[in-house]
Amino acid sequence: MNADEQSLTTRPPLRVAVIIGSNRDGRFGPTAARWFVAHAEQRDDLTVDLIDLAETPLPTALTKEPPAEVARVLAGLTGRLDLADAFVVVTPEYNHSYPASLKAAIDWHFTQWQAKPVGFVSYGGLSGGLRAVEHLRQVFAELHAVTVRETVSFHGAWARFGPDGHPHDPADCDAAAKALLDQLAWWGEALREARDRQPYAG
Repeated sequence: MNADEQSLTTRPPLRVAVIIGSNRDGRFGPTAARWFVAHAEQRDDLTVDLIDLAETPLPTALTKEPPAEVARVLAGLTGRLDLADAFVVVTPEYNHSYPASLKAAIDWHFTQWQAKPVGFVSYGGLSGGLRAVEHLRQVFAELHAVTVRETVSFHGAWARFGPDGHPHDPADCDAAAKALLDQLAWWGEALREARDRQPYAG
């Protein structure tokens, strides 16, 4: 084993925060997120933290001094985002864009996203949530994050999963999940090394 191979085997796994962006009643997000997390947890190079924004309610009005309850929620969420080396956002498409709950969580933070990769799992009707993803790419670019090219998209998502939480035809979406995770792991490792060498100048 050469030095590079030995270094790869001794590095700690990348910490990936998978964020369920919707907080609506009857949402499909947890189904898609649990399916994706099961794929990610099969890999030795990743550890996963599943963050459900329905459990971390944040107001859309950003205040200099958040109220006590908001500060409490922020303390827990911010710490988890700080620890993450990479993110996967699970988002629906609402009116050609993404939910307000997700925008609030993004906007209450800044440095937590910097110089880290972001992947997307989207779902919806005919568009499969891809218009929401395109908007999110612009938002995360402004926050100095790197969005990966590959996505997982579920068109007509509610009809594509069975009551057991698994897709009826898994081959295509399984392949898409692997491609996304491969790219996320590459960027996650590259950016972690860069941050370790020198703090990001954001």
